[in-house]
Amino acid sequence: MSRIDELLTERCPNGVDLAKLGELLTYQQPGKYLVSSTNYNNDYATPVLTAGQTFVLGYTDETDGIYPASRDDPVIIFDDFTTAFKWVDFPFKAKSSAMKMISVGSSKQVSLRYAYYAMQTIRYAPQDHARQWIGTYAQFQIPVPPLEVQDAVVAILDSFVELEAELTAELEARRKQYSHYRDTLLVADNYVSLGDIGTFTRGRRFTKDDYDPEGIGCIHYADIYTQYGTSATKTVSQVRSDLAPSLRFATKGDVVIAAVGETVEDVGKAVAWLGEDEVAVHDDCFTFHHDQNPKFISYCFQTAALNAEKNKFVARAKVKRLSGESLAKLRIPVPPLEEQARIVGILDKFDALVNDLSSGLPAEINARRQQYQHYRDRLLTFKMAA
Repeated sequence: MSRIDELLTERCPNGVDLAKLGELLTYQQPGKYLVSSTNYNNDYATPVLTAGQTFVLGYTDETDGIYPASRDDPVIIFDDFTTAFKWVDFPFKAKSSAMKMISVGSSKQVSLRYAYYAMQTIRYAPQDHARQWIGTYAQFQIPVPPLEVQDAVVAILDSFVELEAELTAELEARRKQYSHYRDTLLVADNYVSLGDIGTFTRGRRFTKDDYDPEGIGCIHYADIYTQYGTSATKTVSQVRSDLAPSLRFATKGDVVIAAVGETVEDVGKAVAWLGEDEVAVHDDCFTFHHDQNPKFISYCFQTAALNAEKNKFVARAKVKRLSGESLAKLRIPVPPLEEQARIVGILDKFDALVNDLSSGLPAEINARRQQYQHYRDRLLTFKMAA
């Protein structure tokens, strides 16, 4: 029998009671903690927070109205419209007036950390744009075992969170190492313009209305940003076969480059096509035909040096664009093919480590996250009191 089971048998043999969040927790409105300026700078001291995915919006130099959260006195920030929430144990300013700062109520029946984990098990998605805490979310019930049991549950779940944090920190360190080696390896004394070693062909128009799961493989520019890495052998989308005569294709070894993007940094992302079949290319992309190592070319498009040069040619309208003529002017190092293959072999190992969802660090982090969710749900399931 585990220590938690022993405690439950000893302290609450008839089961665990339920209580509403609103009875256990109290909230504070963010009014006096709202940031006034959006002049954020990473050199400033105080983070500006949102309860959503972004979490830290930036840093402010404002010194008044700072919420004094700390490790000894933490808080849960709660988005009153989306019900997203975050654990905060450091001083901060709030961005949104819809944020609530949640802390333990006067009854002291629950530890805040335990409540934070228990709130993660609530399955609720707001269906309208209305404030949620008072009328809905605070009415949800969570099990409230004795504080000693709560502390034991928190200790186990904290260990999972700490492990994931360590893996995430390692992943970030490896990504920096990867970027360093990529930028170091992909340099040379002499550079060659892409137009001197190959040709660019613009794709042809098709829309998502033309997609057909039984059709021919296609690469849409948007998918290059969201679905593909350095190279690909299979497409994530297919287009109607009857459009083939009007389309343009990339063949094995070509590099497909997204010629439009939302930001200057994004535009120009490249993917080496290594599939055996030819693939239709969208008209917001260019296909680069060449006789070099395709993954070497694709890696070159990820370097800081090429991005800096690319920025000189990007047309800065609402949608950022690169023309075929501009792409042809970009310069890359072109060592012998044997050296290109050696460099690709090194970078492939780094790429797999930091990006591969089946074998790299992201896969391990995902596995640990699933393990955490499994144990969280089990640990927070109790025999209920009558």
